[in-house]
Amino acid sequence: MKIAEKLKTKLMKKGASDVIISAINYSGKQIKFVNNKVVKTGTEAAQDISLFVAVNKKILTTSIKDINENKLDSISNKIIRFSKNLPKNPNYEGITQGPKKHKEISQTYDKKVLDLDEADLVQKGINKALEYSKRVSGVFETNIADSYLLTSNNIETEEKSTQLYFSIRALNNNYESGHMNSCSRTLNLLEVEEAAKLAGEIAKKAKNPLPGKEGKYDVVFSHMAFAPLLNNIAEAASIFAVESGLSFLSNQLNKKLGNFNLIDDATLPNGYNSTKYDAEGSPTQLNKIIDNGILKTYLHNTSTAKRYKVKTTANAGLISPDAFNIIFDAPQKDIFNIKKGIYVTNVWYTRFQNYHTGDFSTIPRDGMFLIENGKITKPIKNVRISDNILNIIANISGCNNNVKQLKSWEAETPVKTPEVLVKNVNITKPTD
Repeated sequence: MKIAEKLKTKLMKKGASDVIISAINYSGKQIKFVNNKVVKTGTEAAQDISLFVAVNKKILTTSIKDINENKLDSISNKIIRFSKNLPKNPNYEGITQGPKKHKEISQTYDKKVLDLDEADLVQKGINKALEYSKRVSGVFETNIADSYLLTSNNIETEEKSTQLYFSIRALNNNYESGHMNSCSRTLNLLEVEEAAKLAGEIAKKAKNPLPGKEGKYDVVFSHMAFAPLLNNIAEAASIFAVESGLSFLSNQLNKKLGNFNLIDDATLPNGYNSTKYDAEGSPTQLNKIIDNGILKTYLHNTSTAKRYKVKTTANAGLISPDAFNIIFDAPQKDIFNIKKGIYVTNVWYTRFQNYHTGDFSTIPRDGMFLIENGKITKPIKNVRISDNILNIIANISGCNNNVKQLKSWEAETPVKTPEVLVKNVNITKPTD
């Protein structure tokens, strides 16, 4: 983009030390369905240009909707003038130095999405769930994007991407519901009918649930239930959270936390958030956050990595380093082979009473079931998980091999996870 190069040059001549220009041409479609029928369809197309500018350790970020050559002087003058009123950030140590090689990632763009019949795919999902339930609601979204990145440190790169997301909730009567979703970068790996079937089956099995009882239980977390917990662990691994005093992983580096692995992999084929470069142009990579239960690294950008005398993990987020795709695994076992437990298929309202210590609670929703002598038995309702996240991860006992990629409104970062058994989870009654 010639116009981006010209804007970068003007900003540098006027005193900027670092400049990052990120441009995205985006188009998306969405179909919402309620009570078995499509109720809303929508399309969106937009161009977004984001700017990161550092002037003598004064940091400014902004976005531009309308840009042309006649406005470059005005834009650059406003940015430099505004930066003079900002305080210096003494912790800022710059952005990555180019040039860099960015390896292409497989299964992140599918041209079939351009001509996709979204309505037909949604109807297949609705029909499948209705084999097990009375009503279904949900959403199907597709995103297509061309992304471009230019920096003052000799980096210029671009990539194409597609994303597909399908979410469905199946319902019968009160408390008799199931929820599942699937996300993918390619059409052939999107599990619409499988997700719909699972949601319907959960709703069917959840018939006439009984009130649950307080106590300590071994809990099997299904994919939708474990995803928010994984998101919170990954967020706590960001150096930004650590420095802000909002991380239960503070002072845990190189310590044994449990018996599992937690990976962030921006290079994952078909990873919903996979990308070949981070927000400052560093080539992305696989990061072992927790390896064999030991916390190996926090997530860094170039600036924070310099301050801690480590290498960047290529997770910029220029302000807050963030995970791209969270991958979990643990020793495989028969996780339902327990004497007394609970099978939780989904949660919501995951809230921390203290981010630093890790005290939290979350409310199971949709189908929830007792496990007795290795078998899923009665459906239950009206309980809350009230525990400490460090206790939860210390008590991870194992997982099965049923791995799914998904995300949710409580797990915005996509995860790839099996179902997971956690021992001795504290179950309480919800408060009114």
